[in-house]
Amino acid sequence: MNIKEQLQKCIEEIIISLFQVKDIKLEVQDNKTTFEGDYTIVIFPLVKIAKKKPEEVGLLLGNELLIKTDFVENFTVVKGFLNVNIKESYFLNQLNFIDSELDTINNRSENVMVEYSSPNTNKPLHLGHIRNNLLGFSIANILSENGYNVIKTQVINDRGIHICKSMLAWEKFGQEETPESENLKGDKLVGNFYVKFDQEYKKQIAELVAKGLDEESAKKQAPLILEAQEMLLKWEKNDLKVRELWEKMNSWVYKGFEETYKNLGVNFDQVQYESKTYILGKDIIQEGLNKNIFYKKEDGSIWCDLSDEGLGEKLLLRSDGTSVYMTQDLGTAVQRFKENNISKLIYTVGNEQDYHFQVLFLILKKLGYSWANHLYHLSYGMVELPEGKMKSREGTVVDADDLMHEMVETAKSKAQELGKLENLSPEEKENSYKTVGLGALKYFMLKIDPKKKMLFNPVESIDFQGNTGPFIQYTFARIQSLLSKAKYNENQQISPDIEINSFEKELILQLSNYKETVAKAAETLSPAQVANYVYELVKTYNSFYQNNNIMNLEDENEKQFKLKLSSITAKTIKKCLFLLGIGVVNRM
Repeated sequence: MNIKEQLQKCIEEIIISLFQVKDIKLEVQDNKTTFEGDYTIVIFPLVKIAKKKPEEVGLLLGNELLIKTDFVENFTVVKGFLNVNIKESYFLNQLNFIDSELDTINNRSENVMVEYSSPNTNKPLHLGHIRNNLLGFSIANILSENGYNVIKTQVINDRGIHICKSMLAWEKFGQEETPESENLKGDKLVGNFYVKFDQEYKKQIAELVAKGLDEESAKKQAPLILEAQEMLLKWEKNDLKVRELWEKMNSWVYKGFEETYKNLGVNFDQVQYESKTYILGKDIIQEGLNKNIFYKKEDGSIWCDLSDEGLGEKLLLRSDGTSVYMTQDLGTAVQRFKENNISKLIYTVGNEQDYHFQVLFLILKKLGYSWANHLYHLSYGMVELPEGKMKSREGTVVDADDLMHEMVETAKSKAQELGKLENLSPEEKENSYKTVGLGALKYFMLKIDPKKKMLFNPVESIDFQGNTGPFIQYTFARIQSLLSKAKYNENQQISPDIEINSFEKELILQLSNYKETVAKAAETLSPAQVANYVYELVKTYNSFYQNNNIMNLEDENEKQFKLKLSSITAKTIKKCLFLLGIGVVNRM
């Protein structure tokens, strides 16, 4: 138990002893005020029960802490705030405790599934997919650090009208092109044909409008869209030719996806395919129809009326019997809980789908699935560019592979400009460029609260100063250099009579918050909590480093203490970056 937890526990016991109440909890906070004290306790919630002035309550609590603990040095009361100073000797104990507990994980014996990525097989991954993958992968790491057994999964949207558009365009305009013949990643080749379909489709719409048809009718009657719809029906009827084309083009895409995932540093424990789950979804629709939870319209389409819940009517099956996204998502959810012993399921999907998930969760509750109360939508804001939102049909997206390549090249350019990697081998240099370039991208994406939309700025993200990945990685590298040059001996016992200055105290207090930060990040499903914590930790360390002469210290005990503090800081930085999917390098 760290000092803050001990202080919190002791305060709770004192409140019970003095006032015989258990439901009042006073929060212990790091003291960020100008008043003296390592921790601040807000005592206003206790004033009404104690029937005393805030200052009197503070004095009462402070005196009890002096009597009942051996780690409180003194205290001050400022209005409704009790500021507590911790004895110097306890800071060394705290540092040893932090070091021993840093890699300890309390296993919860609870399985959690996190879904992320889940792309369509009609185009390559883009900037929006990068934020999705990084969020999902980071949340999986954070949950694992909190003791959960995490199953990372994605459901591949491998069927539907959008897939048929790419297939039809390749059939009509492809001239038997393959990834090999075009020397192009398979997902990019297929994506080009999705764009080609849209271009030709728009031409047909324009021609029909020119002949006097209104635009909405033209969109429905254009030959290309009718052919794509016919192809989807053939696919659902297992037409051999359509299925063979579908399998061939999807295999190209999967190979391309794997390459992108590997470069991005994300992975999956399971992969599901919509083409396998949409039939299960249809069974569930029939079940809901039989229970009168759903209803059928005159045209044969099946709906769920959620008007009483303010969500309107929702289509579940088209009149021609084909599935919609909701059909497949119902089937996939049921399959996941059936086949995996999971206690909760987290969907990492953009906030444009908020309504979809409200409906999905509500329908599953109506169908009587008890686990429907343990479904969570990690809703995040869209990634935007200075030019505006991305549109895949127009071929103007920021391609994920191109962006990653650009980030690595920028990191390379920066490193060559600084000239600090000259003694490394070519392989080590390339690893450094990649780690720093992708670290910049990942940190920039994850430091912002997921719920907020974000404007991605590649140049700003790779700055070596400020709240950036490279700034944090640079501090780690600086510590590695210090530990080596100053000859850190991790086995040396530090004498307990060491004097600890204010910069060291602040750093130890900051280090003690690691576990609490990761717990909050898991609870709120926000990697931004970890990103902002490690940034504050790095700033605190840099302040300590600039105000403490370590290299030239003659007192070996004092020197090794400062090096130990530096080493534990580096370990904590590395762990935080790992949770964000970011690597470290020893030289930058």
